[in-house]
Amino acid sequence: MLIRREQAGDILSIDAVHRGAFAQAHPGHGAAAAAADPAEVDLVHRLRSDHGWIPTLSLVAEVQERVVGHVCLTRATVGRFPVLALGPVGVLPPRQGEGIGSALLHAALGAADALDEPLVGLLGSLEYYPRFGFVPGARLGIVPDEPTWADHFQVRPLTAYEAAMTGEFRYAEPFSRL
Repeated sequence: MLIRREQAGDILSIDAVHRGAFAQAHPGHGAAAAAADPAEVDLVHRLRSDHGWIPTLSLVAEVQERVVGHVCLTRATVGRFPVLALGPVGVLPPRQGEGIGSALLHAALGAADALDEPLVGLLGSLEYYPRFGFVPGARLGIVPDEPTWADHFQVRPLTAYEAAMTGEFRYAEPFSRL
């Protein structure tokens, strides 16, 4: 497996990754829902057009020259501090359980740390993300700007993190349309 930066030619493959990964996570009802893409497909497209997009932090996992997974980190803030938001992260359903998602997360967190980013926030599984060092945001005095997300909001402090980085976490604007 190779983890590398997203390239322009990967966009349709990335769409397929998120379409497959999130169609299973959020199954719809009826013919109209079946024809619609999961919100995460459109989210990645909207993020690419947002000022919070960081091309160097959009990564794909490739196996035998085929994109099988994707993760991106985008600009977010905690109060006045620039930080990162993780997501979406997805792996093609037939390849799930092979460690591809874990490899993508390790690569993304390592890249963010190497770029002296202080912290990564996400909304996600309380069973999955703690193995990568994520803790409830409230534990560090960081809360999401959407109160209903508080139960699943987590942060991962990196080397450049400082304890003064507290307050409200704000995602890039496209996340507000989820």
